[in-house]
Amino acid sequence: MLYTSTRNSDLRISSAKAIVSGISKDGGLFVPEKLPHISSVNLELLSNMNYIERASFILSKFLTDFTNEEILECVDKAYSKEKFSSDDIAKVVKLDDNKFVLELWHGPTCAFKDMALQLLPHLLTTSMKKEAGLKNVKILVATSGDTGKAALEGFKNVNGTSILVFYPENGVSDMQKLQMVTQDGKNVDVCSIKGNFDDAQSGVKKIFTDKELCEQLNEKGVLLSSANSINWGRLVPQIVYYFSAYCDMLKNGQLRNGELVNIVVPTGNFGNILAAYYAKKMGLPVKKFICASNSNNVLTDFINTGRYDKNRKFYSTISPSMDILISSNLERLLFHLYNENDKKICNLYGQLVNEGSFEVCEEVKIKLQDEFYGEFCDDIHTKKTIKSVFNKYRYLIDPHTAVAFNVYGKYVMDSKDNTKTIIASTASPYKFAKDVLDSIGEFADGNIFEKLGELSKITRTEIPKPISNLNSKNVRFNKVISRDEMKNYLLNNAVCDKI
Repeated sequence: MLYTSTRNSDLRISSAKAIVSGISKDGGLFVPEKLPHISSVNLELLSNMNYIERASFILSKFLTDFTNEEILECVDKAYSKEKFSSDDIAKVVKLDDNKFVLELWHGPTCAFKDMALQLLPHLLTTSMKKEAGLKNVKILVATSGDTGKAALEGFKNVNGTSILVFYPENGVSDMQKLQMVTQDGKNVDVCSIKGNFDDAQSGVKKIFTDKELCEQLNEKGVLLSSANSINWGRLVPQIVYYFSAYCDMLKNGQLRNGELVNIVVPTGNFGNILAAYYAKKMGLPVKKFICASNSNNVLTDFINTGRYDKNRKFYSTISPSMDILISSNLERLLFHLYNENDKKICNLYGQLVNEGSFEVCEEVKIKLQDEFYGEFCDDIHTKKTIKSVFNKYRYLIDPHTAVAFNVYGKYVMDSKDNTKTIIASTASPYKFAKDVLDSIGEFADGNIFEKLGELSKITRTEIPKPISNLNSKNVRFNKVISRDEMKNYLLNNAVCDKI
């Protein structure tokens, strides 16, 4: 299978080249020239496999320049028992006859980003071997919280790579920040910037398209790549867990083969829900995608009006991984909805850069609304939802997952649709212990670790070891810079210590 760019549909490159490059030189995102098909017979076969076998099967459809042995080796290393606390890897929990929670946070950083970022380093190093002459890859990441830690954990001490993570100084939770600034590894670096996530993300994108900078890095023997979901190697593993969830439900007799499901995803950058969209286009029986936003509801407005407008107030919320106004992966969706018209995509995103907004045509708006339902939930209702879900099901959720639950409730009210629904749970509630404690009506006093203990005691749930173990780690990174300093910071720290 070959890959093209959303801004140059004549381009054709291998999956290895796409993974190593991260983003196309024209500023576009890599997408497969066609999607593979997974039949109902395949779904039946997959339902009798474990997660590693399912991942190997689906990835082999996309990574055709990899051998089956290479794919299996990558997957085995990524989803080992040493890294994931659940044998199911992506566990499905039934709450009632219609609600099924897909728990994506059993990895080493307790967030759904682990599902892809434990695999990406192995895909990248394998890809590097296929691309002659590549010796040192610099992974550059902008994070709104979870991606940074997951990428750091995935790439730490991986030969031939180093990683630099930028995060907004006051735009992540205390736990997310602590996870990043205490990160171990000889090839890792973390730096906060003054501003919000969009400042970090746009700064990183600007670096990737700076030809002079890339030449300077090449002189140092460094190639830039990305661990954000703009990298296809980061996005493709996310397709797997939607198939896996459906197959688990088949195996458990909770679905008939071919029965439609809805999928609810709390999202800011649109990558996680785009992976579900790709799964449907490959053959997964999905009726509706429910796109859940927090108060930064740019995606809600876009789905409902067809107009994308980042010129709006930015909110810092208790679901910080969704505090995003520029949803990068939306570009991939629009490329497909516009029938791979790269010129149209260049025009739309030129408008976004120059004017801060764009509007799609009526035909694309109809296609969009046929597939997606969009709504949002503010912090007040996020907290109420955490409490109501815990009281009703004795099931504890984090603020991002609460946004998904709340918006799903709105969808059912609006549509009267009782189709069985998979709700993506994207982080452990212990990553947001203070806000979860506040939500269930308990006073959240004391330091961050005292709050963890209080939450565990009250809810009779266990603190994940990757979080409790942070108490013994020292802070390594405390640098704060402006967005304008990101380029020079990268140049001055282009090569980390040899491993």
